[in-house]
Amino acid sequence: MTRTRAYRAGRLEAEGFPVADISDWLARPDTVVWLDHCLSDGDDLGDVAEEFGLHHLAVEDALNERQRPKLDRYDSHLFLAAYAVGLDPTTSELHSSEIAVFVLERALITVRKDERLDIDEVVARWDGSEQLAGHGVAFLLYGLLDYIVDGHFQAVQDLDEAIETVEDLLFEEHQDQIQLVQRRSFELRKSLVILRRLVLPMREVVNALLRRDLHVVEGDMVPYYQDVYDHVLRATEWTESLRDLITSILETNLTIQGNRMNLIMKKVTSWAAIIAVPTAITGFYGQNLPYPGFGKESGLIFSSGLIVGLAGALYWAFRRWDWI
Repeated sequence: MTRTRAYRAGRLEAEGFPVADISDWLARPDTVVWLDHCLSDGDDLGDVAEEFGLHHLAVEDALNERQRPKLDRYDSHLFLAAYAVGLDPTTSELHSSEIAVFVLERALITVRKDERLDIDEVVARWDGSEQLAGHGVAFLLYGLLDYIVDGHFQAVQDLDEAIETVEDLLFEEHQDQIQLVQRRSFELRKSLVILRRLVLPMREVVNALLRRDLHVVEGDMVPYYQDVYDHVLRATEWTESLRDLITSILETNLTIQGNRMNLIMKKVTSWAAIIAVPTAITGFYGQNLPYPGFGKESGLIFSSGLIVGLAGALYWAFRRWDWI
């Protein structure tokens, strides 16, 4: 459930060593340690908190779920909460994985709430940027944030493609397609609301890390964090635009449904008017009173001709007005 790494003077010295050996590694100069822990039932992080002197409020936030993405400052360390996300392409359901991060001067501690966050991908990014390893904790934190923010950006892009698919179905006449548009629109809207809740606070988190008084990001690492911040801004703005777009799709769908209902009512009313003509004439001739043509063949011919003539005239008029 735990993974460890030790960097010394910008080079990977060891990994997979016991947690009890972390103090020995930190006793060496120019050494930075990474500890990753995936929580299981009953974990309390007591040994880790005592080893590194972590604040009990930060430890409590790391153990509790559903934390807001944030960056808290304590005397000896920083506490960061963030979420890695992924989108199910078939259902458009957004999956999130919470991670808590303790940022110390010479150590980075990551606490994952589940195994959905691919920590191997984070390690691969560290291994692919060995030239930055000399920057210590700032380098490790950058690799983690870059992976998380890239996941946000990918989720926004996937949602954009899913919304374009719904737009293509918007004007379909088939009933199944209409129901699909309604269902997918609400699913996408739900995912966008959740994604916005996770992406928007990251702007404050990364911006706070760039503050000089924290002494976390300095020197050559500043442009890399600014690049992450730029990606956060783009993901945030894209999420906002997609939320407006999905709202427009929902409103357009309701408008289309209303127009289709009006068209149906117009057709039903037109046919009702045509049917009313023979009903009225036959009702009149059904009286038990003498009238012109009563009991004669001419009365039948006249009434039948009147029915056909008036019904045909109404049908022609309604067709001309595009009511039928």
